[in-house]
Amino acid sequence: MKVLGISGSPREDSVTAQLVQEVLAGAEAECETEYISLAGKRIGACVACLGCVQDNICVVKDDMADLRNAIVSADAYVIGAANYYNLLNGLTHCFLERWYQFRHREGKAVAGKLAVVVGVGGGMPAPPVENIKGFLRYNQIECVAEVVAQGPACCFTCGYGEDCKVGAIHMFFGAGTKITPSMVPSLEKQPEAVAAARSAGKKLSERLTTFGLAT
Repeated sequence: MKVLGISGSPREDSVTAQLVQEVLAGAEAECETEYISLAGKRIGACVACLGCVQDNICVVKDDMADLRNAIVSADAYVIGAANYYNLLNGLTHCFLERWYQFRHREGKAVAGKLAVVVGVGGGMPAPPVENIKGFLRYNQIECVAEVVAQGPACCFTCGYGEDCKVGAIHMFFGAGTKITPSMVPSLEKQPEAVAAARSAGKKLSERLTTFGLAT
């Protein structure tokens, strides 16, 4: 059984990426795992051209074409996204929109598979989880677990965070706050999130190896 992990964050070594890999680590004792970061990839939104209706293959020529085989060949997924404006980030949204190519004629390429959903946010990591679960339901994929963690808002490193009155530093900590390394969220400061991720990966692998894709 193969588990495919996808980090939809545009940052290569983000908390989202790290948390997805922790879930995979929990599954790798029993399953083959593969990790893919969408950072730096060119993946546009679905353009509703219906070019995929006949053969369930998207005709848009960008980096999504190179990911199709990995998606179809996997038995389960770990999909992670960050909270941007109280939604999953745009790169992940475009990636999941393009799964429309799998839906025609009962969507047999992905239907019936399993997934763990990962969400990361500066204050609210849950919205991207709910967004991803919505995409999974449309594709008849069962979410067996969800994992969340806090990530660092860009305001910690943009250079203006201490003075910007509409930024995350003022919002979460109050006016006059000085940024210190100890206050910047990181996954190593959240052992409970790492433990939950490992547990979710183990649960996913147990479902795959004990019961197969359907129970």
